[in-house]
Amino acid sequence: MPKNAFYAQSGGVTAVINATACGVIETARAHPQEIGTVYAGAHGILGALQEELIDTAEESAETIAALRHTPAGAFGSARYKLKGLEENRAQYERLIEVFRAHDIGYFFYNGGGDSQDTAHKVSRLGEHLGYPITCIGIPKTVDNDLPGTDSCPGFGSVAKYIAVATREAGLDVASMARTSTKVFILETMGRHAGWIAAASALAREEEGDPPHVILLPEVPFEQQRFLERVRASVERFGYCVVVVSEGVRTADGGFLSDQGSRDAFGHVQLGGVAPVVAAMVKEGLGYKYHYAIADYLQRAARHIASATDVEQAYAMGRAAVELALAGRNAVMPTIVRESDEPYRWRVGEAALEDVANVEASMPAEYIDDSGFFVTEACLRYLRPLIAGEDYPPYVNGLPAYARLRRRLVEKRLPAFEA
Repeated sequence: MPKNAFYAQSGGVTAVINATACGVIETARAHPQEIGTVYAGAHGILGALQEELIDTAEESAETIAALRHTPAGAFGSARYKLKGLEENRAQYERLIEVFRAHDIGYFFYNGGGDSQDTAHKVSRLGEHLGYPITCIGIPKTVDNDLPGTDSCPGFGSVAKYIAVATREAGLDVASMARTSTKVFILETMGRHAGWIAAASALAREEEGDPPHVILLPEVPFEQQRFLERVRASVERFGYCVVVVSEGVRTADGGFLSDQGSRDAFGHVQLGGVAPVVAAMVKEGLGYKYHYAIADYLQRAARHIASATDVEQAYAMGRAAVELALAGRNAVMPTIVRESDEPYRWRVGEAALEDVANVEASMPAEYIDDSGFFVTEACLRYLRPLIAGEDYPPYVNGLPAYARLRRRLVEKRLPAFEA
């Protein structure tokens, strides 16, 4: 009998993470002699710990195909970090117990650096406990900060959303600037890497077009230099559009938007840097301003997803299954860029131990000398990632997304408190 598979979504979701799920499930279904049922974790890894396994065999082929154009996490995701093997071995042993109880031989974990670390630890522990489990990490993060891969599924669609929003909001501000708002500030996600904010630069076609200032985590924030840049833009163009990453830091390393709390992964809780920057503009320059915080809107915007991103997200899911069937373990499929123009890429492979808990920032050569914009090399990197449209079907004027049955299999083990 073929072994079953377990698939889980982890961390913040994206516009295309379900396209990866679609790739995993459809590819597994094409190999019934090698893989039995694909179970999905209800709310990520919690589904395995609490033995809440969604039976994807209960979903029709049409529903699974519709995942490709459905945003967010169809099976539920979670910000839940498993501690180290020495700190909490019981949780890892519980995973192996659940896998054993449901004859699961394949573990596909779709997430960022923390998730790749978990998949790596499970692969080691399964072998140690006498229940070998094939563990394949699948890249996903809007922050685009996983090493070993040219880009991360989820980023291209966020980048497209932010570039479009910057262009459209910029036109709005320009049209009203003489008698109304002079400064518009758009806050993006991006804890340690400024990729999302940098993507706003794609909105600029000619000199004077927005964005006029991009604030990146890689460049220490200096208030006076920033205000001088804003003043110069208003005096020259009549207005200023600022795009700021939530992870912008001061020279001493402190976050401008530190809320004083931490998330489930132990990361400083960020958000709300736009009003902080807006207050500086008001107090330092006296300009009328508006600000917007893209927040979940940027990562949920499947209606304007990048076709490149959708294709790559699906390909990573398919490749994960193919790697498992080829006997690979403790690896992650990657995107390898072969050329910029024309854009060509292929599927590669990275060891989980090399990508676990590692964050990749923007390279210095992608940031211009002023620190307030990006270079042409950065734009060449970004352009193909937002290319193409992959619109979902519309019904009555709204996108029609997949709705799953989400039927759970019968539990076979005692309850476990995660």
